[in-house]
This record gives sequence, C-alpha cells and structure tokens, in this order.
Amino acid sequence: MIYKMLPKLNPDDPQIFARIDDDGLCRLTCTAEYPQLKADLVAGAELQDADGVKMTAKAAKAFIATLP
Repeated sequence: MIYKMLPKLNPDDPQIFARIDDDGLCRLTCTAEYPQLKADLVAGAELQDADGVKMTAKAAKAFIATLP
C-alpha cells in the first residue's frame, strides 16, 4: 500500500493523501487526521510525494512523528 501526498493548490489547504492499494487503484483520499493513515505508515506503508518519489525511511519516520 502506498500513500501519495497530493499537490496543494493553496499553501493554507490541508495536505491530502491518496491511498494506492496493491492493485494500483486509488480507493481513498484523506487528510492527516485520518487515524488509519498513521497506523498504515507505522506498519510499513510507503509514503510518496506528489511526483511519485518514495520518501526515505528517515524522512518518512520524521513525517509520521508530526501526524496527529
């Protein structure tokens, strides 16, 4: 499973994530407040930026620490 950070249209907008399932389809979009987001990332789901570049393990761990 992959969570992809979608581009923001306005810097004040909340960050939106698209969950890409193992079959390559996006079935869910959410904000950082979605409880399953943090749980999936802690369990090893991949985190990508808007261009599809995988975040390093260190950067992903630091990002997870900022989630509510």
